[in-house]
Amino acid sequence: MDRSHEEKVIDNYQKGEKMMILLFAQWCINYELDPVAIYKEAYPYQGENKELIDALELTVTKEESDPIDSETLLEALSLYGNDDLAFVVSEYISQKNLK
Repeated sequence: MDRSHEEKVIDNYQKGEKMMILLFAQWCINYELDPVAIYKEAYPYQGENKELIDALELTVTKEESDPIDSETLLEALSLYGNDDLAFVVSEYISQKNLK
């Protein structure tokens, strides 16, 4: 794999990861949950997540947003290795009966 191809793969992965973070943040907004608190619950020893803070600036109100399927969010979290966050999100889904 040449250097420019590697850089494209990494760049695409990072863009996808940012979209996953935005998806998580918007899903939380849509269900009136605090994305920062849920993230801290999943990763209590991590500091502030700059990407999450940046994503929050891009979210829209619940009324302006398209619905986000909870299964889609869980798949995206798993795809990017956020298993702890996926676990916490799935707990919220079952506790609050979110779809």
